Amino acid sequence: LSQSRKGVAAARNLGVGLSRGRYLAFLDSDDYWRRKKLEIQVAYMEAHPEVHLCQTEEIWLRNGIRVNPKMRHRKPSGDIFRPSLDLCLVSPSAVMIRRDLFERVGGFDTSFPVCEDYEFWLRIAVDTPVPLIPRPLVFKRGGHEDQLSRSTWGLDRFRILALEKLLRSGLRGEKRRCVLETLSRKIAILAQGARKRGKEQEALAYEGKLAAFFA
Repeated sequence: LSQSRKGVAAARNLGVGLSRGRYLAFLDSDDYWRRKKLEIQVAYMEAHPEVHLCQTEEIWLRNGIRVNPKMRHRKPSGDIFRPSLDLCLVSPSAVMIRRDLFERVGGFDTSFPVCEDYEFWLRIAVDTPVPLIPRPLVFKRGGHEDQLSRSTWGLDRFRILALEKLLRSGLRGEKRRCVLETLSRKIAILAQGARKRGKEQEALAYEGKLAAFFA
């Protein structure tokens, strides 16, 4: 299947829309699966019918050399909402998700050119556990020049949009407080960077976003 320059979110949504299986799995062009990855995940999902999605551990390769992920990239298991607020802790290539959950949350948001996975998994993690199968069943490759995360500067700009979307969804209580704390930190960093570049109006615009939510 092919569609012209509509982005990774639209590509995944197209694939899901034309597929028929009960379970969905994604494989980014950077990555590849180990043998039996799907078999192991299907068995896990069938043995735990209460589970709506799961992910596996992965092996990181940078320019063909194995590297260890930093502590902040370590995947939690179960309730991953709070630790996922700073950065995405779900790897699309390591996931298996039930179709009914994907359709209930509405798929990937095509308005996000990057960080679409961060926004999508946070939307799910608000009220859905994400168990981890502690086996490295995915090779995750990075370091090359055409990597999507290198194509756009300031990824936190899009994480801020995702956090704002969560707050507008009616999030309440402790989880709302955690989102506001994360949003405050990210906006402070972006505002400081804007001022260093002499863009005071841009800095004030970021701070105005935060003030509106606290109001």
